[in-house]
Amino acid sequence: MCGILAVLGSAQGEQLRAQALAASKKLRHRGPDWSGYIVTGNNAFCHERLAIVDPMSGSQPLTSDDKVLTLCVNGEIYNHGELRGQLEGQYTFQTQSDCEVVLPLYATRDTSPKSDQSVHAAWINKLRGMFAFVLHDAKTGECLAARDHVGICPLYIGWGADGSVWFASEFKALQETCTRFEPFPPGHVYEHSTQKMTRWYQPAWVNRELIPTTPIDLGQVRKLLTDAVVKRLMSDVPWGVLLSGGLDSSLIASIASRHASRRTESSDPDEAAWWPRLHSFSVGLKGSPDLAAAAQVAAYLKTVHHQFEFTVQEGLDAVEEVIYHLETYDVTTVRASTPMFLMSRKIKALGVKMVLSGEGADEVFGGYLYFHKAPSKEALHTETVDKVMNLHQFDCLRANKSTMAWGVEARVPFLDADFLDYAMSVDPVCKMVPPKGMEKDVLRRAFDTPEDPYLPHEVLWRQKEQFSDGVGYNWIDSLKAEAGRKVTDAQFAAAGHRFTHNTPQSKEAYYIREIFDRLFPHKSAPETVPGGPSIACSTAAAVEWDASFKKFGSGGEASGRSVGVHNDAY
Repeated sequence: MCGILAVLGSAQGEQLRAQALAASKKLRHRGPDWSGYIVTGNNAFCHERLAIVDPMSGSQPLTSDDKVLTLCVNGEIYNHGELRGQLEGQYTFQTQSDCEVVLPLYATRDTSPKSDQSVHAAWINKLRGMFAFVLHDAKTGECLAARDHVGICPLYIGWGADGSVWFASEFKALQETCTRFEPFPPGHVYEHSTQKMTRWYQPAWVNRELIPTTPIDLGQVRKLLTDAVVKRLMSDVPWGVLLSGGLDSSLIASIASRHASRRTESSDPDEAAWWPRLHSFSVGLKGSPDLAAAAQVAAYLKTVHHQFEFTVQEGLDAVEEVIYHLETYDVTTVRASTPMFLMSRKIKALGVKMVLSGEGADEVFGGYLYFHKAPSKEALHTETVDKVMNLHQFDCLRANKSTMAWGVEARVPFLDADFLDYAMSVDPVCKMVPPKGMEKDVLRRAFDTPEDPYLPHEVLWRQKEQFSDGVGYNWIDSLKAEAGRKVTDAQFAAAGHRFTHNTPQSKEAYYIREIFDRLFPHKSAPETVPGGPSIACSTAAAVEWDASFKKFGSGGEASGRSVGVHNDAY
């Protein structure tokens, strides 16, 4: 994963290169290993590299074997080996970079239009991974930009006063040059010749009106998640796993531990891994639930475990820097990102560049505590679709930006396209919380294999803890208290006059928003962040599921403790 910036159709002439380089430098935390720039005519392509696959020859921007195509990519293409085999004889590869396959896929594409789909939908759909890229075709003059299926990789699009179009991994690189900017929608491709944005990712499940009826196969859940983890072990640098001790991260760590001894991307099944000991990482306040649970899992899996403790004051001191890197004022995201941000710095200090993480399972399987109150399988399914399709504004943003602030890449197996397509296409009745049962029951049962156990029983059936809670309840409580000290009653009473868009509904939200607006004064910045009522990470629609939700939901309360089923409910 890296940082990319591209400018199309600039009228800046000789000043374009300096302007593009200055903007790209704002992304260098994402790619501290090397920088690459290509300026051709009125277009510029910039890349700040974090070298994980082919660190010796995979520098970007990449050019095709005939020098016609230029490409800058942020991401990882996990099936690049398979695609290389399919493209053999049609293209001469210049590097071992996983991202180079984008060039021949584009060059050999079928240009016949398919109904109302972009002609680029078919070849982009062949990619399995996370990505955001900009591609220039010197022969036709066409420029494309595309983002992965659910927006694991961040990307923004902006418009300059001179008519130029800009793309960047983070909008801080667009503030000084664009009159407006917005998030680039996941699963879409932009064609500069027509200035059209078209959806390339169109699985049946994104139609929230269609309620699936296919019974779930627990063995298939287990197989597809295993495949997703194994794909993501592709690395030429040291890697590890984030381990909170909750179900999701523990399952990912368990699966990874079963395959960590060999180099999974090698054609030789007996090739030993370059770093055969699996390292795991956890973070929390002293005595927090996550630290204890993570240590238990690490001992069970026999990982080399690294436990990081932070203090409340260290968290409070980091909040402004966290908001700068995250580019959001969403309270849930800031709460959870702060410990993740602190942990990522420690991870990078150990020489690790890539980690696996458990984001996505709660959205796919209805794992948040508020799902206990889902009134029907139809309501649950609609909520999961909405949650998955908006992950790029919340958990994907958090996982990516809080780690990439220190040049660490987070990979998320639960959001693998093949796993996602299966898990979102089964009858949602299997995701309903059983009476007196546990959320994500179906995922737990898929890995409840006593003959070959993945996890200790008490971990496999541990209640959901949101990350911002699990690191220590005192973290959230202290952040609220700090906001209460910093924001006066008079200031909060006038919040609607100062913040007309997404007016803060609590002093904590006001405090975070005030920092955001100071860091990002551009008028487009606050509009990149979603708002509305929420209970423990729900959408606004789910706040209507239960009368008790409205007590906290109007203020956007993010803690799982606000849901009555939590063992330590408010």
